[in-house]
Amino acid sequence: GVGKDLIARAIHFHSPRRDRPFVKINCTALPENLMESELFGYEKGAFTGANTTKPGKFEQADTGTVFLDEIGDVPGSVQVKLLRILQEREFERLGSNQTRHIDVRVIAATNQDLRMALEQGTFREDLYYRLNVVPINIIPLRERMADIPFLAEHFLCKYAEEAGNKITAITPGAMSRLAAYHWPGNVRELENVIERSVVMCSGTWLDAADIKLDNAPRPRNAAGEFSLPPGMTLDQYEQELIREALKRAEGNKSQAARALGLTRNALRYRLAQMGLEPEGGQPQD
Repeated sequence: GVGKDLIARAIHFHSPRRDRPFVKINCTALPENLMESELFGYEKGAFTGANTTKPGKFEQADTGTVFLDEIGDVPGSVQVKLLRILQEREFERLGSNQTRHIDVRVIAATNQDLRMALEQGTFREDLYYRLNVVPINIIPLRERMADIPFLAEHFLCKYAEEAGNKITAITPGAMSRLAAYHWPGNVRELENVIERSVVMCSGTWLDAADIKLDNAPRPRNAAGEFSLPPGMTLDQYEQELIREALKRAEGNKSQAARALGLTRNALRYRLAQMGLEPEGGQPQD
């Protein structure tokens, strides 16, 4: 929620490729068994249900920009093909032997610690260094309060137009209220607040009273309050959490990983350590 998508779009639309395609790929939202065909496309008859030829996301973005959101969720088999695109700028569609050449800028983002993923063996070292050319560390919104006026004005224009109302500006009082808030939900929360405020405002200016913040207290553990269940080690507790997440997700590893705040590759690594999945095994979801 820190604004990775906005920054990726800003890079694209302020570059010589601004008039070319911008294609966002949410790696977490793509099922692993469909990721390769979605990214690289497929030929008719490549698999059951492939009744037509379909170009992949990279082909659609040719001469433009591909934004790979949550790159840490890409499985190892696809990481190899991503590395080839970055290095050789070529690929083949699923079910085809024809090598296709493309020219794309790749922007990748993640909220995971990829250096830890390197140590765990869930992310390729050569891909990491190939991607890590110009790293940008995006700090939380509360640590870059100077961005709030620009973001607020941007969201105001966007949602005022969508709602069809006549709000034209944000008053200094409203801006001060936005600046005084701590934004635990980062840019995504700011966007939601502006949208809510625009919808509920009846005037032509967004004033301090019109800013609808979520001030509900969030539960927090007191210092030193947490403790492990009696007779259970930290490793045992982690394994119990993983088993419970898998049970709640009905065995779907992608859903379980999201619930645990892990990448799918990191979950697969932990399952292998627990003896619940073979090393290098192919996931079924």
